Amino acid sequence: MMQLRRIAGMLSLVTLLLLLNVASVLAATTTDWENATITVEGTGPMPANAYNAVQARMMARRVAIVDAYRQLAEQIKGVNVDATTTVENMMVTSDRVTTHVNALIQGARIVDEKVIAGGGYSVKMQLSIFGAGNSLASAVFDRPAVREDFPVPAESVQPAVPEISTQPIISADGQSSAAASPSGLAIGGFTGLIVDCRGLGLKPVMSPVIKNAAGTAIYGYKNLDYDAVVKNGMAGYTHDINKAGRAGSNPLVVKAVSLDNHNGNPVLSIADANRVLIENGATGFLNEARVVFVR
Repeated sequence: MMQLRRIAGMLSLVTLLLLLNVASVLAATTTDWENATITVEGTGPMPANAYNAVQARMMARRVAIVDAYRQLAEQIKGVNVDATTTVENMMVTSDRVTTHVNALIQGARIVDEKVIAGGGYSVKMQLSIFGAGNSLASAVFDRPAVREDFPVPAESVQPAVPEISTQPIISADGQSSAAASPSGLAIGGFTGLIVDCRGLGLKPVMSPVIKNAAGTAIYGYKNLDYDAVVKNGMAGYTHDINKAGRAGSNPLVVKAVSLDNHNGNPVLSIADANRVLIENGATGFLNEARVVFVR
């Protein structure tokens, strides 16, 4: 009789694990770059060998939490820190990052939990990509030894001059809102930068770089305050240009001409890049990371 009970227990455990694997495939897992969050939903089936309904629910909840932790670990590993490096790459080469990421996963907050109709339990967990406290950025970003200045505009190309508008709208032909400018003087008053990357397949990353067409980086992690980057990120991502609130009420709008580094970094024309640098010198929107990429 005891042997039969052991076999039955083992079969119940195997069945539970199989159901868990199936449920995990169907569970919701999302990296939301617009809100800078990672959300997973772990599930656990109600065990048939529980003494009562309360114990069954507690056991299913425990399995759902473990499943959520596992999914969160998998999702985090795939996040792109920059255009060529994932969190998993950094964990392979850095014990510090591994330790911090594992602690971050264990500290993930439960944002919703419920009994699943028909049997089972669901636990939804979430963590922030950016934030001054427990965030993925605080786990993977190193403080630069020296904060670098923004480059000067390329002298060989006149800066573009944007159309003055209170509405962040890209022209119907998909071109930048800038045309040839006769001078390198700042217009002033711009509250942020919107880079339109629609149709190019921009890949969201935690540490993007904006380059000009000559390959010179005009905006990157080393140009910014470390604490501000960890707290707020370097740029916002959106599919709707009218939801680019991070760039303020009067943004400078430019069109990316291409992408490089595995589609993670926008490339601007030299004229547009010059205009961005000149206007940043007047109002400092790059310094404050008031940048939005539309994709």
